[in-house]
Amino acid sequence: MGNWAVNEGLSIFVILVWLGMNVFLFVWYYRVYDLPDKYLYTRKLLGSALALARAPAACLNFNCMLILLPVCRNLLSFLRGSSACCSTRVRRQLDRNLTFHKMVAWMIALHTAIHTIAHLFNVEWCVNARVNNSDPYSIALSELGDRKNESYLNFAREKIKNPEGGLYVAVTRLAGITGVVITLCLILIITSSTKTIRRSYFEVFWYTHHLFVIFFIGLAIHGAERIVRGQTNESLKEHDPKFCNQKIAEWGKIKECPIPQFSGNPPMTWKWIVGPMFLYLCERLVRFWRSQQKVVITKVVTHPFKTIELQMKKKGFKMEVGQYIFVKCPKVSKLEWHPFTLTSAPEEDFFSIHIRIVGDWTEGLFNACGCDKQEFQDAWKLPKIAVDGPFGTASEDVFSYEVVMLVGAGIGVTPFASILKSVWYKYCNNATNLKLRKIYFYWLCRDTHAFEWFADLLQLLETQMQERNNAGFLSYNIYLTGWDESQANHFAVHHDEEKDVITGLKQKTLYGRPNWDNEFKTIASQHPNTRIGVFLCGPEALAETLNKQSISNSESGPRGVHFIFNKENF
Repeated sequence: MGNWAVNEGLSIFVILVWLGMNVFLFVWYYRVYDLPDKYLYTRKLLGSALALARAPAACLNFNCMLILLPVCRNLLSFLRGSSACCSTRVRRQLDRNLTFHKMVAWMIALHTAIHTIAHLFNVEWCVNARVNNSDPYSIALSELGDRKNESYLNFAREKIKNPEGGLYVAVTRLAGITGVVITLCLILIITSSTKTIRRSYFEVFWYTHHLFVIFFIGLAIHGAERIVRGQTNESLKEHDPKFCNQKIAEWGKIKECPIPQFSGNPPMTWKWIVGPMFLYLCERLVRFWRSQQKVVITKVVTHPFKTIELQMKKKGFKMEVGQYIFVKCPKVSKLEWHPFTLTSAPEEDFFSIHIRIVGDWTEGLFNACGCDKQEFQDAWKLPKIAVDGPFGTASEDVFSYEVVMLVGAGIGVTPFASILKSVWYKYCNNATNLKLRKIYFYWLCRDTHAFEWFADLLQLLETQMQERNNAGFLSYNIYLTGWDESQANHFAVHHDEEKDVITGLKQKTLYGRPNWDNEFKTIASQHPNTRIGVFLCGPEALAETLNKQSISNSESGPRGVHFIFNKENF
């Protein structure tokens, strides 16, 4: 239980605060519209749907204020790199920015559904009351505003029966038009953000996600028409609803009950979202400025199984291990930016990324770089590239631990290429201040031939450690998860050879998947009283497994073994 606080405690605290604010705002604004005399006549007309529409609207304002902040990557990277005001635990929460972004998005969807359904009832009841298809009290309230010196309560002013009357309100009132537009935008944004769409049709996800611009514009002006109305403060002084609500026939005839006057509340949404919108605008301006800086592709390397390596240079570019960048190739698409982990080390005079060809954009980049041709490509023929970043990730904290477990699945091995390269350079330069003493590296892949470039890196590091008489520094395990019977037979024949026949490494390739429980217990026994960083770049199912193992294999007290789980998110 103690380690739960270490691994997930702050996350739970943040989630509880966020959920608590949603509950508080919902209850508070429900009571604001359900109890005061100001809205007594509005409640007579609309019933409980009034409060059920307004309470989620307040929660929507709060969550729409938050939704943009987790995707202000430059701001997050600045905070993450500011160690003076950002502790390790806080940085680990910043690394979960996209998880929080998704949670807020689902909360927005929930409150939008409640808000929309409640207003559908409001529109139906208002239209029915306007065409005398309701109780006499609602009909009388709906007639207010038809005479001079009166203000209306019922926002449905035309006498058109349902369903035409409801549609008329939706297409002629600003609240109706903007409500339809922002709801459609939200539906498209959320449905295109599913894992299947993102992986198979990234371009669809990319373009529909930018409907958020229309969403926020519509949101800011949605309440400008002030169609939800309550009795004015001046009218409340002259017309007491508690006394007069049963004397509706005598309104304007007796001194105590003059005709009540109504007005709508001023729009508040813009006050909630103007700050985050300004920050996000600054974020996009920084990205635009960066995209205009010249990037030179110095080398293009074609690796087996349609994986290419781009080595680039950019003036003033500084990186840390495990960081990532966004890349745009105008020749392929003038608008699309795609994230890629940096595979170079900070000690190198260039920065590089490895790209696996899996979709239309990557295929287009592959062809634009001339990788589909056999002949040598001149440098001046290479396409122009725009780079935004680098941005911080959890892997930056690797050198904060004495012992780390690095787990990469498939192409998820790329952030660890940067880390292992940096370790290699540090050892070449006889680094004496390196806190990191032991690396346990796990690589799970269906076919190691697809990532031969990484096996070459491991060979370099393996040789370097042996020359330095520190072969125990790096313990690596390569698991081949996609194998057949012929491969198994081949493995059995060559098992006794000095080097692995697949990777060329001294460590033999393993088949199947790791027994994580055994791995964690073994590492814990070898490093008592140690904080061990667990870093993953891989699928959610594996993340859940490693997180559970990190919790269950850590000791509850401040001393003892503690596994600290970190996952790459970008």
